[in-house]
Amino acid sequence: MMFARDTQKLESLLGAKSDFRGEVKVKGTLRVDGLINGRLNADCIILSETAVVQGEITARRIIIGGKVEGNLRAQEILEIKSKGKVWGEVFTPKLSVTEGGEVNGKIEMKVSEKTKVLELDSQTKKA
Repeated sequence: MMFARDTQKLESLLGAKSDFRGEVKVKGTLRVDGLINGRLNADCIILSETAVVQGEITARRIIIGGKVEGNLRAQEILEIKSKGKVWGEVFTPKLSVTEGGEVNGKIEMKVSEKTKVLELDSQTKKA
């Protein structure tokens, strides 16, 4: 079963025959199987392979198995599965794209201030 690990804590579901327009705010995990035109906001959002979203998605964790046309804002991680398609801007510190998944748009990955960047000396030492 696709996303079986994540659906164990599923609190809300918009089924395959759903056609929702507007804003959805959920505490916990939201799984979408249908059509959404609007904004989604939850702790974790899972879009199945049948899901189609036109609008903005904001969550700590976002898993895309279907299609999204809009901006994605994941505070922790964005996962795009093999049949996932994204058209829009992506803002996330971590991004995972399975072979076959698509991202068409700008990707911005913020680096934690705690992460140290090592600078390489561009000058070579003379022997």
